[in-house]
Parts: sequence; C-alpha cells; structure tokens
Amino acid sequence: MDGDAESRKRKRTSHACDSCRHRKVRCDGRQPCATCSTTGEECLFGAEAIPKSKSDLILDVALRSENMLREMATQLRTLLPASTPVDARIPPSPLAFFSPATIDSAPRAGSPPDQISNAILSQYHSSTTESILAWPHFQDVHTLRQNYRGSVFHLESIRPALKHQWAGTLPYLSKLEVDSILESFEHNVNFWYPTLSRATRTEVELRVLSNGLHEDISSCLALLVMALGCASQLIHSASSITSQDPTVSEHQHRWQVMSGLYFDLAFRKIHLAQAECSTEAVQCLFFSALFFAFLQRPIQAWSFISAAAIKCRLLLSYPASESAPERQECLRRIFWSCYILESDYLAELAALPQTGIADIESSIPLPGEYHTHASPTAEEQSSLYFLACISMRRLLNRVHDLLYARNNGVASDVHQFPKVVAELDHQLTKWKDLLPPPFQFSATQDPVRSIEAGFLRQRYLACKSVIYRPYLTWALSLTTRGETVPQKVNEGCRTCLEACCLHAQNLQGFPQTIMIDTWICSLSMASVMLIALAAARENAIRNCLPSDVVEIGQSLSKHLTQWMQVPGSGVSPSVLQSVRLIEDASVSLRAIFLRGGESCNVK
Repeated sequence: MDGDAESRKRKRTSHACDSCRHRKVRCDGRQPCATCSTTGEECLFGAEAIPKSKSDLILDVALRSENMLREMATQLRTLLPASTPVDARIPPSPLAFFSPATIDSAPRAGSPPDQISNAILSQYHSSTTESILAWPHFQDVHTLRQNYRGSVFHLESIRPALKHQWAGTLPYLSKLEVDSILESFEHNVNFWYPTLSRATRTEVELRVLSNGLHEDISSCLALLVMALGCASQLIHSASSITSQDPTVSEHQHRWQVMSGLYFDLAFRKIHLAQAECSTEAVQCLFFSALFFAFLQRPIQAWSFISAAAIKCRLLLSYPASESAPERQECLRRIFWSCYILESDYLAELAALPQTGIADIESSIPLPGEYHTHASPTAEEQSSLYFLACISMRRLLNRVHDLLYARNNGVASDVHQFPKVVAELDHQLTKWKDLLPPPFQFSATQDPVRSIEAGFLRQRYLACKSVIYRPYLTWALSLTTRGETVPQKVNEGCRTCLEACCLHAQNLQGFPQTIMIDTWICSLSMASVMLIALAAARENAIRNCLPSDVVEIGQSLSKHLTQWMQVPGSGVSPSVLQSVRLIEDASVSLRAIFLRGGESCNVK
C-alpha cells in the first residue's frame, strides 16, 4: 500500500463518517460503512471540520515525521553504494508509524522479519564505553588501566544478592499518603512509560487501603506500583540528599525503607507473574525491571525486561486470548517501553542476548488512546513524550547499526561514512524540529522549558556525538600517523566534541535519569571524558575542545556520586568504576591543559 492510501486508511479508521457522526452511532470505518450501506446514504469522511482530539495531535506528529523521514531514507539509498548489505541501509521509514488497526499484520513466530523496516541494534557493536577504553590512545595512561579492574558484566554479575527487607508488617498509611504515593508514580514512572491505566490505579488504591493484599497477581502488581511510587517520592527529594537537615534525611530514609519493603513483598509473589500469561503478569515483570533499574542493578533489570518483552510478544501474537482493546493497548505500550530499555542496555552491554522484539517493532502500532492520567493535558503530554522517546531510540539504533555494526558498520570507511553521517544528522535535526512545543529545546546550555525537554536534549546530544564520532576516530588516526587533519575532518571532529561536552555540561538531576538511567548515564559520561582526553592528547585537534572542558569531570563525579547512593541498598560496582574513570580522566585533562599541552603522554 503506498503512503497516501495508507494515510487514507488510517483516517477512515480514526474517524466516523459524517452520517454516523450526526446519528451518533458506531462507524466501522469502511467505504462505504455498514450504516450508510443499509440506509442508502452517501458515505463521506471528513466533509466537515472536526476538532482535533488528543490522539489526532499525536497522529499528526507521527505522520509528519514518517513522511519526512521516508523521503530522506529514499535519498540515502541513492547515496549508499549497491555493494552495501541491504540490512545496513536506512529503511523506508525510520519512524515507521503504523495505525492501531489490528495486530494481525504482525509477523507470527517463525515468519521472516522485515530487517529493512525494523530498527535493530546490532550485537557486538563497537560503540560501547568499554570499546572506547580499548582505544590505543589510552595504552600509556596507566591510571585508567589501574582503576579499570573488570568488565561491566563481570562486576555486576558477582555483586552480592539483594537483601530481603520484609519485616512482617507494612506501615500504616492514610488515604492521603497512599494518594500521594500513587500521584508520584503517575507523575514520574507512568509519565515516562505510560502503561498503567487509571482504572488499574484505582484498583491498586482500593487493595492497599483495604489491606486486600493476597497471594495473587493483582496484589503483586499493587505492591510493585507502591514500591515505584515510594521510589518516586525518594527521587523527588534526591536533589537535597547531601543536606544536613535531619528532617530531610529522615524523609529520605523513610522512602528508601518503604520502597524496599513494598518491593520485597511483591518480589515474593513474582513467581505468579512468571507462571501466568496475562497482561497483569507482563506488567508485574516490567515494573520489576524498572525497580531493578532504580536499584542500579543492570543485569537483573535486563533479565526482567527480557521476560516482560518475550511474554508481551507472545500475547500480541495471539490477540484472541486478550481481546479487550484496553489490554491490547497496555501490551503495546509495554512492548515499546521494553524496546527502549532493552536497546539502552544493549548500547553498553553489546553481547547481551536479544529478545527479538526489535525484529518485529515496525509491525507494532505506536501508542494510541489509553487513559493513564487524571489530567487530560498530562495524559496527552505523556503520550507525546513517549512517542518522542520511541522515535529517538529507533534513530539511535539506526546510528549504531549503520556506523558501528560488527560486520557491516561503515564508521571506519572514510569513503562511505561522511554521506551516512550527513543523512543521519539530517534525520536527527528533523526529529528535534518536530518536537511539540513543551519539549522543544536549544542545543546549548540555555535553560529548558520543562524537565522532559531537558531529558530529550540529553538524548539528542548523545545521538549527535555518536553520529559524528567517526570523524573523531578519523582525526585521531591521522594524527597518530603524523598526517595533517583536513578541514572537513576537523569540522566533523569539532561537532562530535561539542556535542559530547554539551551532553556532560547539561547533565542535571532529571528524575528519569536518577531513577531509571543512573547506570547508563555513568557509562555514557565516562565515554565523554575518555573521548575528551583522547582529543586533548593530540595537538592537531585539541582546539576542538571547549575551554572549560577541565571543569566537566568534577561536576559529573559530584552528580553520579550523589545519585548512586539514592536507592540506599548498596552501590553499583560498575557505576563506581565509571566515576573513577571520570575522575582519572579529569585529572589527566587538567594536567594537559595546565602544561599548555606541551606533553601529552600523561601517566
């Protein structure tokens, strides 16, 4: 089906025809619809102006993105040589919006995936922090080698198990306190990953207030929501975690204990979610993954993301078993949440086994109507933000795959990557330009209009730096051989370094960063410092760094040291190692600039 026909089909299934609208009866969206066929009336769609609903606004943004990116993808196909493997090319639609018509179009188990349409992050890609640390430019920087004592996976896999905190009874909570915890969950977790309906939220509240927590899947879900709500309350006060005010410290300790108690009790029931095959079971597995992310335990978080994704994929493959539209929408939203999070973890642990959700992501509809928030405005903002995060993660996967895939990435091919980089940067710019007003930002250190805009700016800058990194590695290889760096390469190198440094300089205590992404953020910031150090050690490209680059490490270390203590259940050894790398790189950077760069062999 071509783009115009597909768009018309979406429009018909999104709106009732004029006749059915006037009669206030259900329209099946066909041309003509069943009602008009029976009455003999002319079946017209959109003949009269219809005020746009929230879902229409979301659809408009996605369709505009899809059309623009499809055009750019077509242009890129003409840029890449015919010898480039087909699965390394940009697909027809990097955003790939599909109307929420029916899941029957999704591939069944065993059917060949559409590798061109799906945004898959290649296994064993070469853009992890550990890959950067292995660059030959750091072989003589002994402090980095000494403080890097093991791989991220090894450090996390030998970490002591999580201690049980269950004390026998839960603390009494008034209705006002329960409401506050659930509102915090709604404002934070359910805004970033809007997967819990208001109806289920009400059920959770009733269970908790009536002490109706039993050995069933619904009780497990209620406890997990409360655990994440208490964690959200803790994150809210994380900015003052170093305060000497005993009242602040007492409140924070209370939220640490309560979040741990609720999660401990929920985790004693998690076998029910592992055994059942239902929407509630998928929600329990997914929320467990989020809580492990909050605890900065990436291996456990990834294992529950995988479990949720696989069970979610199974239920989406057999929609008759979960026929309620609300359940289908919930599953789709969890699918996309798992897609984002799994890709985030694969970006730093490239050898992790994949669940296969990326293999079918282009066939799963993007978020549709779902009642997740008390405020219609918040609900709309959440859906738009969720869509922006999905589209960014898809673009990031394209970047990693096209440039850094193990077998066919073009980052090291100086004849191919400049055209690919230019096209990917164009798509990134279009993504930024299409953001709704509340989420728009400038690619500077200027203040943003919302917390969400600040977080999206961090994603944008990270993507920008990864897109332009091939220019940096090209420049480093030239300087290592004593060759001159051409102007074009120097400009690309400067773009990469500016984006890297802005990414670090704009790091703030965003709730989503502290609660979900501290582990990922620590590795990303370590990459920034390593890249800056590699550039500083080369006279030819040192001037591409900002003058205040020596101040970045101290700020990063302060933030991450504070955040890794927030959960109160032990420090992640890989986050701690990242902080050490940042501090060591910062000392080396400062030494280089204090000596005026006369000697770059920092020991």
